[in-house]
Amino acid sequence: MNITGIQPNTNVTLEKVTVTSKPEARTFDKYGKKGRVTTARIKDDSGECDLTLWNDDIEKVSEGDTIKLTDCWVKEWNGKVQISTGKNGKIEKL
Repeated sequence: MNITGIQPNTNVTLEKVTVTSKPEARTFDKYGKKGRVTTARIKDDSGECDLTLWNDDIEKVSEGDTIKLTDCWVKEWNGKVQISTGKNGKIEKL
């Protein structure tokens, strides 16, 4: 699968994407729990999209890394497609 083929509300595996940007994480407090989040940008030969990184996943990737995303959740937010690891997804540095 490639980025242009992903659809909201599905799980996807992207074999090889490149992290093109990764802003500093921000902290949040929700329901009494603290956490961190950032929205990185990823690309492949077909296009680009956002990759939401939560807590421990933030440290797994850096700008310029090539990664594999396995069983990740796709959603649409503010008119843009976003991918995150969700409950079962996995990020692997290649």
